[in-house]
Amino acid sequence: MDGIVEYAISSEEYARYAGTTTNFINDKYAAVYVPLSRIPEKLIGSIAYSVIPKLFALLDLVSLEEMGVIRLQSSPLSLKGSGVLLGFVDTGIDYLNPMFQNADKTTRIVSIWDQTIVNMQASPDIFYYGTEYTKDQINAAIQSETPLSIVPSIDEIGHGTTLAGLAGGFTDVTADFYGAAQLSEYLIVKLKPSKTNVRTYFGVPDDVPCYSENDIMFGIAYLVNMAKKLNRPIAICIGLGTNQGSHEGLGPLNDLISNYSTQVGAAIIIAVGNEGNARHHFFGQINGAAANTLVELAVGENENNFSIELWGNTPGTYSIDIISPSGEYIPRIPARIGEFRNIRFIFDDTTIYVDYVIVEAQTGDELILIRFRNPAPGIWKFRVYGSKITSGFHLWLPVRGFISDKTVFVSPNQFTTITDPGNNLSAITATAYNPINQSLFLEASRGYTRYEQVNPDLAAPGVNIYTPLPGGQHGLASGTSLAAALMTGISALLLEWGIVRGNDRSMDTYQIKKYLIRGVKRNPALTYPNREWGYGTVDIYGTFESLRGE
Repeated sequence: MDGIVEYAISSEEYARYAGTTTNFINDKYAAVYVPLSRIPEKLIGSIAYSVIPKLFALLDLVSLEEMGVIRLQSSPLSLKGSGVLLGFVDTGIDYLNPMFQNADKTTRIVSIWDQTIVNMQASPDIFYYGTEYTKDQINAAIQSETPLSIVPSIDEIGHGTTLAGLAGGFTDVTADFYGAAQLSEYLIVKLKPSKTNVRTYFGVPDDVPCYSENDIMFGIAYLVNMAKKLNRPIAICIGLGTNQGSHEGLGPLNDLISNYSTQVGAAIIIAVGNEGNARHHFFGQINGAAANTLVELAVGENENNFSIELWGNTPGTYSIDIISPSGEYIPRIPARIGEFRNIRFIFDDTTIYVDYVIVEAQTGDELILIRFRNPAPGIWKFRVYGSKITSGFHLWLPVRGFISDKTVFVSPNQFTTITDPGNNLSAITATAYNPINQSLFLEASRGYTRYEQVNPDLAAPGVNIYTPLPGGQHGLASGTSLAAALMTGISALLLEWGIVRGNDRSMDTYQIKKYLIRGVKRNPALTYPNREWGYGTVDIYGTFESLRGE
C-alpha cells in the first residue's frame, strides 16, 4: 500500500516506516510502499489521514475567438507558444495524431513518461517506475509501419489527448480545428491506475478510471524537473479532481503545487470540477434549539461501497449518530481522539466504519470519515451534534464516476463544490461557460473554498467545445477540464511573451494569474469576484490591451 510522508520535517513519522521501500518525490515529500501485512483495520488511528493517498477522477470526458486568441495571433505580437512547453498529467496522448506533429511530420512531443509500462531499469529521472520515451524514439515510431513496437504508449481513454489538443494542437484546416498554442512542444505523463487496496479502502469501483495522489505528485515533479533541465518555461494542465480532503487547498498534492507555482517560468492551471449540480455536498449549522442538525442521504439501489467525509470548521467539535433506512439506531458516537467504530447493522446488512480525527494534521480541523460497505438503499439519517462553540460543517460524497447518480444528499448545497486540487490558491483555477449564450456550465463546481477564499479564478469556454479525439477524430464535449486546457494554452502564450521574448522574465503562476485577471470580460449585472465566475471570463487580447495604460 502506498503512503505519502513529509520526511524533511517529520523524522518521527518517517522513522515509523523503517524497512519499507521509499521513493522521494521532492525535497519535502516521499512515497512509502508498505506491505499489506503491516496495514491495520484501524488505519487512520495508526497513521495521519494525509498519509493515505487521495483518489482522483477525470473531470470530463472553441472558442479561441471568444478568448481573444485569434485577434492576438493576428496582431503584430503573433504569439503562438513558441519556445514554451505544455505539460499534462493525465491519460496519455495519441502521439500519432498529426496535430502533435510539425509540418515535416516530426513530433512536437519532447518526452512521454508512461507510468503503466513496466521497466525494471527505470532511472531516478522517472522515480524508478514506468518507462520514458524520448523525442527520437517517438519520431522513429511515427516513421515505422509498426509504431507501437517502438513506443507502445496508448491513450485508451482519450481524455489526455483531448486536453493536449485543445491547449496546443496543430491547425487542422480540413476539420476546422485550431489549438491555442500551436508552436509549443509537449511533455506528457500517462498516469498508472491507482492500486486496488486504496480503492477498496475508500470504496471506489474497480471499473472506473482512478488515479492516486502520489502518482500525480510524481508526474508534476517530472514535468517541472524536465522543464528545468531543458531551461524552458512550462504551462501544466491538471484535469483531475477529488472530493476527498478539506477543500481549502491543503494536503501533500496542494503543497507541491503551491511550491512549484512560485517558480519562475512555471504556470499551473487546474479545473475546478463538475460537481455544482451533483448533489454531493451538504453544509449545515447546528440548530441551537435541537442541539443538532439532521442530514439525510438517499442511497440508490445496488450502490457500490463508498465513503463520506465530514469536515468541521474550527473552533467547533462535532459528533454523529446514525439511523438506517429500516430504523436501526446507532446512538451518538462521542467526539474523542482516536475514536473508531465498526458498526454492523442487522436488518440492513450494511457495515459502516467511522473514524474520528479530532485535529487533522494538515488543517487542524476535525474530520469524520464514514465508510459504507454493502450500503442498503433508502434514506440514511445522520444527526450532527456540535460543541458549545460551532462554526458550521460540511459533508462531501465522492465525485461523479465514483458513485451512482442516485446516491445524493436530500438537501444539498451547490456551493463549496470545487474539487481538489482546484481549491489551491496559488494555481490558476478554471471554470467553464458556454460562449454561445454566455451562461455558466450547469455542472461546473462553485466556490468558494471551505474558508471562503476566492475560487474559481477565471472562466473559459467549456460547453459544446469542438475537441480533438484519438484516432484523428473530432467531436463536441463539455466540462471544466476543457476550460483548463484552453487556459493552459493561453498561459503558454503569456510565457512566450514574458519569458521567451524577455518582456517579463520573472513570470510565475501568480503573475500570470494577475495578467489574465487584468484582461477579463465581465457581465455588468454581476458583482466580481463571485462564487461562480471568479474574476470574469478570460480574454488574452484584453490582457495586452490593459498593458497600454489607456
